[in-house]
Amino acid sequence: MRIDIISVLPELMESPFQASILKRAMQKDLAEVHFHQLRDWSIGKHKQIDDEPYGGGAGMVMMIEPIDKCISELKTQRDYDEIIYLTPDGETLTQRIANTLSIKKNLIFLCGHYKGIDQRVRDLHITKEISIGDYVLTGGELAACVLADSIIRLLPGVLNDEQSALTDSFQDNLLSPPIYTRPSEYKGLKVPDILLSGHSKKIEEWQHDQAVKITLERRPDILD
Repeated sequence: MRIDIISVLPELMESPFQASILKRAMQKDLAEVHFHQLRDWSIGKHKQIDDEPYGGGAGMVMMIEPIDKCISELKTQRDYDEIIYLTPDGETLTQRIANTLSIKKNLIFLCGHYKGIDQRVRDLHITKEISIGDYVLTGGELAACVLADSIIRLLPGVLNDEQSALTDSFQDNLLSPPIYTRPSEYKGLKVPDILLSGHSKKIEEWQHDQAVKITLERRPDILD
């Protein structure tokens, strides 16, 4: 998989891709992530990428020309499955979306800034708009990192135990059940006897029941 991220502040995203699972994925050549400084396609000697909105109002708007030039150049080099704009008014990121994107080959992420991008960019190039929550960030960079992480960790070979991703919260519209590890008792708190019983079928039933219970309490909206 290849992900191209267009940003005004690409340096803001470098650290997350230099550690842990994301770093491992790139070292194994399972994923490529390339950052593109939007100002490289900017206008004039002042490298302008934003301007005042037509019709008035507070804030600045990212201009169409630099973004169009950047995306158009990238599209001459390969075919992209999705061109994704990270924006608060996009579709809220879910595990289902991450699963779907994880089987794609080439993706572009466009990080918004200021009051957003010229609508014509959305009309010309954007195929999907994604939000990571109902709040506003300074820019789309952190959202791009979240989206990339949610996708890349699902790629075959990235996790040491590939079954791990399949048992994460939300994969089956349930939150995860309680989990425990050694010691079996600590400060009077004991691991449930069922988990120590060795009865795989009963353990699975208990875990499922607990997952349903927790989901009903915390996130009944995600149940089928």
